[in-house]
Order: sequence, then structure tokens, then C-alpha cells
Amino acid sequence: MKNLLTDISGVAVGHATDLVLGSGVTAVVFERPVIASGSVLGGAPGGRDTALLDPSMTVETVDAFVLSGGSAFGLDAAGGVQAGLRAIGRGLTVGTTKVPIVPQAILMDLLNGGDKDWGRHSPYRDMGFQAFEAIGKGDFALGTVGAGTGATTATFKGGLGSASARTKAGHRVAALVAANALGSATIGDGPHFWAAPFEQGKEFGGLGMPTTFDTDMRLKGINVTATTIGVVVTDAVLTKAQAHRLSILAHDGLARAVLPAHLPFDGDTMFAAATAEKPVADVAELMEIFHLATLVTARAIARGVFEATALPVEGAQGAWRDRFG
Repeated sequence: MKNLLTDISGVAVGHATDLVLGSGVTAVVFERPVIASGSVLGGAPGGRDTALLDPSMTVETVDAFVLSGGSAFGLDAAGGVQAGLRAIGRGLTVGTTKVPIVPQAILMDLLNGGDKDWGRHSPYRDMGFQAFEAIGKGDFALGTVGAGTGATTATFKGGLGSASARTKAGHRVAALVAANALGSATIGDGPHFWAAPFEQGKEFGGLGMPTTFDTDMRLKGINVTATTIGVVVTDAVLTKAQAHRLSILAHDGLARAVLPAHLPFDGDTMFAAATAEKPVADVAELMEIFHLATLVTARAIARGVFEATALPVEGAQGAWRDRFG
């Protein structure tokens, strides 16, 4: 396993990155429609087609998820991914046409110093299509790429991270998260990550926990919207209601990696999907899948901050690597 979302068979990831704009788009495209759900626990979310993910809604499957910067302007990105999917014949059959189902979440990165003077129309629809064209099932970049391009946190540059794990029964669980929190992924002013207890190897530095803890609240501003958004996927057979529970357990991982989380000016949103390749034998196996959803989400957030680099603009927020190497 490569410790990436693409460790789940049938999942492809593509990025569109614009360092001058200081923003980007990440597309998560499934080889075939998958059972999906999601949940929103932040107080200032932005999304497209997120209501259909409620377990009580009729449509059970999606073709792709989109994570994007750009705040509300970024919601155009899903249209670009839809265009790519429609061109290859994907989508829910409605009469004589097909409608690709592409829920999206956005994060706020309009104040990071990038050039947002794009004219009449935002660039995000085109960037969504570029992200679709870039999808691949193997390795993909982390840090200041895709939806993590313009991400920031209270202490260091945010970014896009991913992590994966396998249950004792062999089910795979993986997360992809753009960490753009109002709070902090690190403890106090030091290099240690809140997610350190869950780290595998040295995926975000291997520093462990500090000897003392600074739990004072650190925010990147007051009345400044933020948002951490992500996707957690398993190869297990789940119902839509179980996928919804998977997304809630992913939020538990967010709360273990960012302090504070789910604030009134965060829009924290987690999507969840099940590719249904491996049956779940009993409740114990299901519980371990949920447990690992929490851990891979926390690890992915820390990796996103660890891998990030500062934007090439004046006054850009410094990266963890700038200070701690």
C-alpha cells in the first residue's frame, strides 16, 4: 500500500493547481458508481449536491467527488468534472440522457495573497475539467496541490494529505483531506502534530508527542471562514446509512487532528464512499472499518500540513517545513 486514497481499487485522483491564483481543485473519480454519503459539522459550509447524500434521499450512488478552493466561486468546479464524465458516457440515466452525480465541497482560500482578479467568470469550471483529465489510479502529489493549494491553518500553511490502512479482515480504508482549518494541526508553537498518536512510520516527521501540552486556542483570525474538507473511502460493502456513519467517524479524525475543529466559521465537510468489493462478515469487522476511518483522516490532515510548501506570493503563510525542515 502507498498510504494514499488510490490504495482503494477503482479510485482515481487528479489535481488542477494554480500557484498564482493560490487555489486549486482535486477530483476523486470512481471507476463505477459507488454507495456514498457525507456529513457537515462546520458552521459555514459550501457544497454542491450534498443534500442527496443524506441517507433518506433516493439516489444512493455517486460517480465522483470534488474538493476545491475558491469559496462559493469554486462550486463551478463540479461542472467541469461532470463534463468529463458525461463525455465518457458516465452518469445516472434520466430518460435518454445521463447525469453524472458529482457532490462537491469547497474551502475558503480567497485571502491567501493569490491573484483572485479573474475577470467575469471564475476559472474553477475549467480547473475541474483539468483535474478530471489528470486523474490516475497510482501515486499523486500531496501538500500545496489541488484543493490544498491555497489552504492555511492557524499556525502553518495547510495542504492536501492522504493516508490509508487495512483492517485485520483485509478491508481497506483511506482518506484524502484538504486541511484549511481555522484552528491548528500542531501543538502550541512547536513542531508536534495533534495527530501524532496515530502516525505510521514517519509520515509526518515521526516526532511523537511533546512532553508538555499547550492547549491555548490558536485561530488564524476572527470572522475568517476556513473549512477542512475530505473524502474517506473503503472497499467494504456498506449501505448508504453505514456510509453516512463512516463520514461521521471521519469527522472524529478531524477533531483529533485539529484544535479547535467544527467552529462556526469552519465549513468542515466529510464525504464517504464504499466501493463494495469485499463483504463485511460481522459487526466487529464493521466497527474496525469505522475506527480506521477516524485514524486515516487524522493522519491525512497532519500529512497535508507536513507536506505543504508556502505559496510563491508576498506575505504568504509559512510552511511547517520552512521552520522545522
